[in-house]
Amino acid sequence: MTLNEPAGDRTGRIEAHGIDVIPESERHGRARELLVLWAASNITYLYIVLGGTLVLLGLGVVQAMAVVLVGNLFWLLVGWLSVSGPSAGTPSEVITRAMFGVRGNRLYNLVLGWGVGVAYEAINLSVGALAGFALVEQWGGSATGTVKAIVIAITALVTFTISVYGHATIVRLSGMFSAVLLISLVLLGYFVLRHADFGYRPPVDSAVHGPALWAAAAAGFTIIASSPLSWGTGADYARYLPASTSRRAIVGWTAVGGYLPAVALGGIGVLAGTVVDMTDPQTSLSAVLPGWFYPIFLTVIVLGSITNNVLTAYSTGLALQAMGIGWTRAITVIFDAIVAVGITSYALFVNDFLDTLNNLLALTVAFLGPALAIYGVDIVLRRNRYDGSALHDETPAGQFWFRSGVNPAGAIALSAGIAAALLCARTAVFTGPIAAALDGADLSALVGPLIGGGLYWVLAPRHGGAYATAQRPTQSMQRRVRGRASSRSAEISSPQYSHQP
Repeated sequence: MTLNEPAGDRTGRIEAHGIDVIPESERHGRARELLVLWAASNITYLYIVLGGTLVLLGLGVVQAMAVVLVGNLFWLLVGWLSVSGPSAGTPSEVITRAMFGVRGNRLYNLVLGWGVGVAYEAINLSVGALAGFALVEQWGGSATGTVKAIVIAITALVTFTISVYGHATIVRLSGMFSAVLLISLVLLGYFVLRHADFGYRPPVDSAVHGPALWAAAAAGFTIIASSPLSWGTGADYARYLPASTSRRAIVGWTAVGGYLPAVALGGIGVLAGTVVDMTDPQTSLSAVLPGWFYPIFLTVIVLGSITNNVLTAYSTGLALQAMGIGWTRAITVIFDAIVAVGITSYALFVNDFLDTLNNLLALTVAFLGPALAIYGVDIVLRRNRYDGSALHDETPAGQFWFRSGVNPAGAIALSAGIAAALLCARTAVFTGPIAAALDGADLSALVGPLIGGGLYWVLAPRHGGAYATAQRPTQSMQRRVRGRASSRSAEISSPQYSHQP
């Protein structure tokens, strides 16, 4: 515990707050803490797999590296969304009421907040468990059904316990996790670089040229972009920062914390793909790693799955609260743990449906891309001025009730963005007509955000009735204005929509 930690958010104690507004008196920390928090959660095996996938698509080293560098630029959007946390003092799951309305936001959180999040938790837990099984066998044991159950239970216990303790504990442990994972990453990169074929060219039977090359690059871009686009919850981890915290610092530290590990590990995956079969990198990478390091590599996979799942479980717990479920944040995390462990156990012991789940999650880019773009545009339109108390008013008289509890601008923009993205999507379970017409080029990660965000930009100011309500100060806002003498405070407490910067 540090001296400046408030009573409700102390390391080693269960966090007292959930989706409620964090009072100014309890705001603490600095923006640079976001660097290690996001780095710890993104030094994961997943990025190695994604990098190797680009080689399997038929891309060369330079082409694949370019896709990794460009696709991960969506981390800048994650950083931008994070600035709304200190402004509102409440998590992303509540702030999105400003885009979708009170009732619309419940459905949004059910599907894209909780549903998608729990699915990712199950996949991460499965990946960590599989590495744990291999680690047991490396140590001379036998991965029997009982041993597998123990491995899953231990991995889940560590993951969800950290999430239950909450924000301060997550931030404190992130530094330690980042250091351990960074050292392992450097060693892994060194061993892969020693064997990598920098002059690699795809085999003749798998090489792509012309339109097929652009289709493969577009598919790879969507695959890489899927990771940052799954993190629309940046405000959850920035909301404890003082409201005066620099926006540039929040964007920068968040984006760098996610971008650098994603690019480094994606690059390692690309280079590894020049010498080993990346259809099963967990096994095939043993060919380029010394015997003593392979168990460490497996341990890193387990640890990376834990650090990634810690943030995911924290946010899905908040999503349940934002849906109107009256549990404490700790209880929502425990509920998520039960569901995620159940899905994982079913996948590993009863029915192998992880491939199906992965394929379905690939489609989530079509849903998450437009949603995150709408969120980012709303921050611009409101000049990042969000009244946390008003966001928590769920009555029909509240500022964010809009029309029957739904914001028409957000609903229309999100629906149009999703529809446009699906037309351009190409996955193992679905191919849109535009993607098919473009020789399989998947442009959903670009088209969805452009249509969704662009339409919201046009529609939001034009729904006069709904947004006139948003311009009227609520009673809580009026009390704050009367109680503060500075004109700056009065300006902050009266959010206005404007296209001006």
